[in-house]
Amino acid sequence: MLARSEDWNDLGAGKLWLYNAHYFDDLNATGRDSRARVHHQLLARWIAENPPGAGVGWEPYPLSRRIVNWIKWACAGATIPEAAVQSLAIQSRYLARCIEYHLLGNHLFANAKALVFAGSFFEGDEADRWLHSGLRILERELDEQVLADGGHFERSPMYHSIILEDLLDLFAASRVFPSLISPGIVDSWALTAGKMLVWLMAMSHPDGDIAFFNDAAFGIALKPAELGACARTLGLDAPAAPDEDLLRLEPSGYVRMRRGPLSVIFDAAPMGPDYLPGHGHADTLSFEFSWDAQRVLANSGSSTYGIGSQRAWERSTAAHNTVEVDAQDSSEVWSSFRVARRARPFGQDSGELGDMLYASGSHDGYRRLHGSPVHRRRIETRERSLRVNDTVSGSGVHQAIGYFHFHPDVRLEEGSEGGWKASLPQGTTLRIVGQAGLRLEREEGKFAPEFGKVIPRPVLVWRIQRNLPITAEIEIFEQQ
Repeated sequence: MLARSEDWNDLGAGKLWLYNAHYFDDLNATGRDSRARVHHQLLARWIAENPPGAGVGWEPYPLSRRIVNWIKWACAGATIPEAAVQSLAIQSRYLARCIEYHLLGNHLFANAKALVFAGSFFEGDEADRWLHSGLRILERELDEQVLADGGHFERSPMYHSIILEDLLDLFAASRVFPSLISPGIVDSWALTAGKMLVWLMAMSHPDGDIAFFNDAAFGIALKPAELGACARTLGLDAPAAPDEDLLRLEPSGYVRMRRGPLSVIFDAAPMGPDYLPGHGHADTLSFEFSWDAQRVLANSGSSTYGIGSQRAWERSTAAHNTVEVDAQDSSEVWSSFRVARRARPFGQDSGELGDMLYASGSHDGYRRLHGSPVHRRRIETRERSLRVNDTVSGSGVHQAIGYFHFHPDVRLEEGSEGGWKASLPQGTTLRIVGQAGLRLEREEGKFAPEFGKVIPRPVLVWRIQRNLPITAEIEIFEQQ
């Protein structure tokens, strides 16, 4: 619990931490009944120590999250104090006047969801206006934000999960307040939730959790299995995980391949909508790779949203399993949520040739450099092997660096016969070999699986500096 009233707005603690302090997520967490006394004390403190319009807690996003959490808590049977009901009305009225149309995306969706909850919870003309305003925004934003394949348009599996949970919460609210939301709207929510569940399962590893593309971390959103369980509890059809060995997610731009114990997710996607790239990373043509349920290669993740070197590195090309040219990012990420010129993928292809699956693509993110370099990557998977071929075409002398970031559970050491050995916890040993004399060197890297957590892990890199074109190829296969 916060020790002092000033702690609610102590910017030294970091904006993300403060936001979470104002959400009140614990009101609806597992075992909440055992903490009822603490919850009532915290509600009273928040009301007393956060006067209307003052501080971080009145910014629209945490305001939206808190409104929903207080109402969910009340609808679950908690005895909500009259002071909290009055505060909820004030908060809802305040939110209705500061909707985040300037930010759009998941923020606007959260605002609309809160208006629907508030408009359903309260009665009267003002509440009706909140409800109808929220429903209008949701109708428009679902069409805009959820792509035809079910993926959220920011291309972040973490934010996709958050939006899906929002949608399931809205469906649950329609059950609690059945006369307020038309059956047609509820049916459309159910269809969209089903598509989003399929996409999420496709973008998850065999260990059951999300892949790390763009802003992503564990512990922020519910796990895919938990979201599926929520859907089933609500009586929705929770579709089975897609079982195709080759799955193209269009128009999201990702490709999933499975052969034997190998699972690969390849990113030939735009980094996000042009007007909302803030959660995007410079990760174009990166990929993640699991062997059975063990992650082998994983992108950086996200540990912070604060401006600084850590945030800059986690969004950089060098923090992902892809190729950097001339020490530049493929998309020019800067500040916490800014992007200037960004990579545009093109020439995507995928298919099956005999026992091999392949996916390939190119991007133009380096064409701003002299000689207009273009990166093209092709990944091939067979029963027990993976081949990655990279080409940087164009003209002039350039340096290209290919990064392969291993999961911290993988032990990496030089092989006695050349190349490298990756020992997996379950006993499998993989060999990683550069083709045509390509030299691979080990470096020490960082992995950010959760916000506020960074742990060491091994990285293999190749470096080539010469006149373009540059071609590099590695193979990963099981050592018998």
